[in-house]
Amino acid sequence: MGFLTSLSSVIFDRLSNLLIEKGLEIKLIVSCLIARGHVLLEGVPGVAKTSMAKSVAKLFSLNFRRVQMTPDLLPLDIVGYYVYDQRTGEFRFKQGPIFTNILLVDEINRASPRTQSALLEAMQERQVTIEGSTFKLEEPFLVIATQNPIEMEGVFPLPEAQLDRFLAKVETGYLSSNGFKEMLKRIDEIERGVEELKPVMSREDLLTLMNRVKEVRVDDSIYDYVVNIVEETRKHPAVKLGGSPRAGIAMLRLAKAWALIEGRDYVIPDDVKAVATAALTHRLILKPEYEVEGVTSTQVINDVLSKVPVPKP
Repeated sequence: MGFLTSLSSVIFDRLSNLLIEKGLEIKLIVSCLIARGHVLLEGVPGVAKTSMAKSVAKLFSLNFRRVQMTPDLLPLDIVGYYVYDQRTGEFRFKQGPIFTNILLVDEINRASPRTQSALLEAMQERQVTIEGSTFKLEEPFLVIATQNPIEMEGVFPLPEAQLDRFLAKVETGYLSSNGFKEMLKRIDEIERGVEELKPVMSREDLLTLMNRVKEVRVDDSIYDYVVNIVEETRKHPAVKLGGSPRAGIAMLRLAKAWALIEGRDYVIPDDVKAVATAALTHRLILKPEYEVEGVTSTQVINDVLSKVPVPKP
């Protein structure tokens, strides 16, 4: 575990110098990668969403591809299609951008529901089916989908069932005044640094790390803690639909990955707290009267965490 602790320190120290004030977001993305999940990254334009995705891919020696979603994009533009080869007289499969390790789906809510749904099989079963043929995707496979929370026109909001496919929703916002000033001073250095990032771990080592997540120990009191948090979301007066069993699974998997990144082979309550918002915020449906008053899912989760007793060591 000592090696893992020093390695995680190198990763986050290196990225924090380039992606100012984005340490939490980076850690959640890496946790999703290790936990074999997918990330919905929400933020206004210009808050380094693409840079974060590209940097994580470079640090782990992974292939990276980006798809800009538009209303006229078709599913075959993502998964691929068959083309006729005149030389052989046969149809040959041309892979789409989904055949990669980290796929950045930029502005996912700009694509039509039909195109959005093309990602579901890949995200859930890590394979794509085209014309009756099934193609397995290479491990690791991580979808990082971005969306702009203020877009109102020309967008197709993700339905709740599809939102539930994302292990975590990570919200990223503007820098502080000091962070903004530092970014302006070093913008050329930052852009060059992202492009020149060197790997700190091979793909093979990452796969080994991903397998170690299953070995992270969880005490019975932690299981109770997760259950109590999810059930408390269902009782909250502002919530119309609370966390499902999948919400609890997401919290547990993220907490185990978070503990591993921290250099531990066991989960503590602070790990659960650290990932609770990312695991739950997109899985809660609030009552309209509370939404009108400005109540958010994040506020509800913070309220729930303050009410549920924390297990003692």
